[in-house]
Amino acid sequence: MADHTLISPGDPAAAVTAPRRQGTATPVCAPAARLWPDFLTGQEKSPVRVLLIDDDEYMRRVIAQELLSDLRIQLEGQADSIREGRKLLATHAFDVLMVDLRLSDGMGFELIAEARRCHGNAEIIVISALEDDAHVLRAFELGATGYLLKNAWLQSFADAVLHVVNGGAVITPRLARRLLHRLNHQPREQQLTDGASPPRDTTLTPRESQVLRHVASGCVSAEIGAKLGITGQTVNVHIKSIYKKLQVHSRAQAVNLAVHTGLI
Repeated sequence: MADHTLISPGDPAAAVTAPRRQGTATPVCAPAARLWPDFLTGQEKSPVRVLLIDDDEYMRRVIAQELLSDLRIQLEGQADSIREGRKLLATHAFDVLMVDLRLSDGMGFELIAEARRCHGNAEIIVISALEDDAHVLRAFELGATGYLLKNAWLQSFADAVLHVVNGGAVITPRLARRLLHRLNHQPREQQLTDGASPPRDTTLTPRESQVLRHVASGCVSAEIGAKLGITGQTVNVHIKSIYKKLQVHSRAQAVNLAVHTGLI
């Protein structure tokens, strides 16, 4: 008969004994709580503000419950349509917009474009059942920094929020793998010419160049801020300015273009 020991979730010193096979008795320790440095965006005293727009009531409730269970995140409002979503965008301050693409009264692309136009420093995560390349790439072209599939395993909506506000990007792994496959099978010449080139007289300020070099080194916004003596939010402002000047929508695009044009 299997021998199990139950533990309380709040007891960090407890351990779980796995079912024993004959002749073995290997204990499995409860996973340690993850550390969350105080220099990262998203703290209990200053949580990340999120708007959630999805017309799938069940999915919206699942996501909302996960966000509400994380004290580093504050769910500011929910909506189930483009019409109600526009009201949220107009009346709430927010750091992250989580939006479905297929809403009852239209496509979520409209809200992505409006959020990017009116709330330039906000991050946008798409949550959708649509996984074809056209919808995914269009969302990123409009300025989304995340794309999560509703039916995917091994992903956390709360972690996704915290990733994007700290300078990262999130994408369901099977989508990422497919896009990488597409990129790997695209001719090199086409990769370099597909994106819009910035104007020839484009220049970056000394501070923007510093920020972009740190981005190229793999640093997140909070780390860049600590190195330069500015806040992570100020770093994100510089990054948005770089995006606009270079006519790109992601850090990877900015670094790639800046390297090939000699800006850094």
